[in-house]
Amino acid sequence: MTDPVVVCRGVSRTYQQESVPVHALSQVDFTVYPGEFVSLSGPSGSGKSTLLNIVGGLDRPDEGSVSVDGVDLGELSESKLAELRLHKLGFVFQAYNLIPVLSALENVEFIMQLQGVSPVERAERATAVLDRLGLADMLHRRPGELSGGQQQRVAVARAIVSEPVLLLADEPSANLDSSTTKDLLELLKQLNEEGMTIVTATHDTMVMSYALRQVHLRDGQIEHDDQVQSA
Repeated sequence: MTDPVVVCRGVSRTYQQESVPVHALSQVDFTVYPGEFVSLSGPSGSGKSTLLNIVGGLDRPDEGSVSVDGVDLGELSESKLAELRLHKLGFVFQAYNLIPVLSALENVEFIMQLQGVSPVERAERATAVLDRLGLADMLHRRPGELSGGQQQRVAVARAIVSEPVLLLADEPSANLDSSTTKDLLELLKQLNEEGMTIVTATHDTMVMSYALRQVHLRDGQIEHDDQVQSA
């Protein structure tokens, strides 16, 4: 069997909220295999975003272990963890997190600049992926000059330009209308069909319907984990 991309074992995470402990995750086991398209769903406070952040190395569990692409995240220093995120993971955030003073092209190039890719190569790769996402005429526009859907496509371009091992998307449809959401999901579906492993955290039923596997969380635990048919 193919080695998993993600393995979480006994993962727990507790936060303090006004001196009251909030158990965001409790003894969660979660595995993702190459080529899967997984949606993490559940009501607010169910733990889905916390699990996504822990898988992405943006947060650390209080208990349990997490490995990504065979690497135990618990054994990594903060600098090594940042290096792993840079080279192996792609992130799409609901707030887009684009750099406002940079153009669409420069935002997509920025990740590759951090990776040490040459200026010529990163310009070629960024232009190609933005063109693929229908943004060939928007290369030199800054985020403030783009619609929400266009900004989200720039964020996706930035996330996939380096062909990450795993793409993580946190509420990717939160700021989009239904038509733009469908366009985004068709793109994610296409990327998944080309072999990209994707995990989303969402409460949007449209996003869930595109996933091949739906993992529902409640009160910090996995309530059910189902293989489904894609849209």
